[in-house]
Amino acid sequence: MESRALVIIGGGPAGLAAAVSAREAGEKDILLLERDVRLGGILNQCIHNGFGLHRFKEELTGPEYADRYIKLAEEAGIDFRLESIVLDITPERVITYVSPKEGVVQLQAGAVILAMGCRERPRGALNTPGSRPAGIYTAGTAQRLINIEGKMVGRRVVILGSGDIGLIMARRMTLEGAKVLAVAEIMPYSGGLRRNIEQCLNDFGIPLLLSHTVSRIDGRSRVTGIEISKVDEKRAVIPGTEQYFECDTLLLSCGLLPENELSRSAGVTLSRVTGGPVVDDRFMTVIPGIFACGNVLHVHDLVDYVSDESGSAGRAAAAWLSEGWEQEKQNLIPISCEGGVRYTVPAGLRPDALKEPVTVRFRVADVYRDKKLCVYYDDNRVMQIPKRVLAPGEMETCKLKPAEAQVASVRIVLED
Repeated sequence: MESRALVIIGGGPAGLAAAVSAREAGEKDILLLERDVRLGGILNQCIHNGFGLHRFKEELTGPEYADRYIKLAEEAGIDFRLESIVLDITPERVITYVSPKEGVVQLQAGAVILAMGCRERPRGALNTPGSRPAGIYTAGTAQRLINIEGKMVGRRVVILGSGDIGLIMARRMTLEGAKVLAVAEIMPYSGGLRRNIEQCLNDFGIPLLLSHTVSRIDGRSRVTGIEISKVDEKRAVIPGTEQYFECDTLLLSCGLLPENELSRSAGVTLSRVTGGPVVDDRFMTVIPGIFACGNVLHVHDLVDYVSDESGSAGRAAAAWLSEGWEQEKQNLIPISCEGGVRYTVPAGLRPDALKEPVTVRFRVADVYRDKKLCVYYDDNRVMQIPKRVLAPGEMETCKLKPAEAQVASVRIVLED
C-alpha cells in the first residue's frame, strides 16, 4: 500500500489553497485527488467577475481566480491526480480511490484534508407538486451547461430560490437572451448577497417575490407553466394568492449541502446545523489527523474566505505532521451561540488557543437590524461590536481577543 504524508480530497479552491499553504509550511509530501478532468472545481463555470477582491485586491472571474491558485500549486510542485474519485476513507486514514489510469488504489495517509465542496439541493428534496417534465434544472447544472457546454437551457424562465447561484443565473440567462419572469423565495428574505440582488435582479428589472414558492409545475414532455403562491409564517401556501407564469424552464436555487459522505465513512462528527464536520480552531475534526475546510465544512458566500480558511487548515495539517501534537477534544472550550447566531466555525477552542487572536465565522438565523455582537468569556463580556444589518445570506466574521486568564466557555450573542 502506498503511503503519503498529506492527502487532500478535492481540487477546488479549498483543496488548492490548503495544498499551497501546507507546502509553504514545510510539508513536501502532498497528494491532491480531484474527480474532475481539471483543477479549479466550481470556479471553472463561474465566468462572472467579483472574485478575489479580498484575497488578491483585484476583481477576477472564477476561472481567473482558480488559475492563480493552480499556478501556485504547479510552482510549488504539488502532486495531483485528476479523474480520481475517492470511494472511502477510514478513521485510520486509509483512502480508497479509483481512476481510469490506475484502477482501484488504496493508500495510507499521515493526515487528510477534506475539501470536497458542496452540492445543490435537488427537486426531489422540495416536494413540489405537479408533473415531472423536462426543463427543470438546478441553477448550478444550468450554469455548467451554458458556460462550459455552450448549451442554452431555456427561453422563458422562473427561478425558485434566491441563493447566489440563482441570482447570478437570473442575470446570465437574461444576457443570453432569455426572459426571466420572476425569482421566488420561500423565506421573507433573500438567501444571497445584497450586491447580487442589486446587480443581478434590480439592474435587469427582474422581480423578487419573497415569501413565495412554486405551488405547481405544469407540462408533459416539457415545462409549460409554473404556479407561484404566497406562503404564511409556517411556509404553507395561502389559497387565493396564486400567480401563473407561462414558461419552458424552472431553475432551482434552494440551498447547498456539504458533500459529506466521505466524512461519515471516516467517522467524523457532523454539525446538525451546517451539515459539515465539527472542527476546532485548527480545523481538525474529532478524528486525529483529519481536517476539513471550505464548503464541505460550511457553505461560504465568498471564495476569498474559502481560501483564507483553507490556508489555515493546510498549515495546521503540516504542523500536525511535523509536531505530532495529540488530540485535545476532551478539553475543548465550547463556543455557544445565542440570540440568533446559528453556528460558529470553529465549534470549540483548544485551551491555549486564546493566547492569540482567533477568527470565528458564523451566520445568523434571520435579518436583524441595529444589534450588538457580543462575545463573553465565561460571564465577562470582552467584545461588543455594533451591527447595523445582519442577514442569513452573508457570512459574518469576528476575531476573538486573547484572554488574560484561563477561559472555560465562550459565548457569541446578538443583543439589542
